[in-house]
Amino acid sequence: MLRLRTLAPVAALALLSACGHGMYGQGRGPGMGPGAGPGPGAGPMYPGAQAVAMLQPTQGNATAGTVRFEQHRHAVMVFARVTGLKPNQEHGFHVHEKGDCSSPDGMSAGGHFNPTGKPHGHFSGTERHAGDMPNLRADANGVAETRFMMTGMEVGTGGATDIVGKGLIVHVNPDDYTSQPTGNAGGRLACAVIQKS
Repeated sequence: MLRLRTLAPVAALALLSACGHGMYGQGRGPGMGPGAGPGPGAGPMYPGAQAVAMLQPTQGNATAGTVRFEQHRHAVMVFARVTGLKPNQEHGFHVHEKGDCSSPDGMSAGGHFNPTGKPHGHFSGTERHAGDMPNLRADANGVAETRFMMTGMEVGTGGATDIVGKGLIVHVNPDDYTSQPTGNAGGRLACAVIQKS
């Protein structure tokens, strides 16, 4: 029994180390591609600062949910559960530049969070906004549950790419990952301010 107990942490560390080499898991969303996770040699990742965003519907909509951001050694793990979406549809999902959800349409959150001045792009690439994330994929009940890992953003560091205090938006349409500057994701279904927890 003692031997089994000592092996368990080693196995867990090996799994985290695999995550540190660009691998990640996701619930009902797309798989991770190159560039979305930490690069080779990143080593094990250890949980650090955390933040949470409580999505509230914009005027005339019913989308809501909870999103958690967890800083690891070289990346941020994102956990999301969002309801009130179009069943069996994808929806754009981005960090926005302003932590302001005061306007009824969510436009007070501004544009995508882009501290490095890059073009909008696919979440797995390097030429993208820091706030560009995978689309949410709703099930038949309009619920999206997902987790994924992102580089290019940080939690609670105070640096240029720190997402604490920024906005979080769920869009009406899927992000096409190409159209500038927003991926043609359309209107805003829900808005939240990302707060350190």
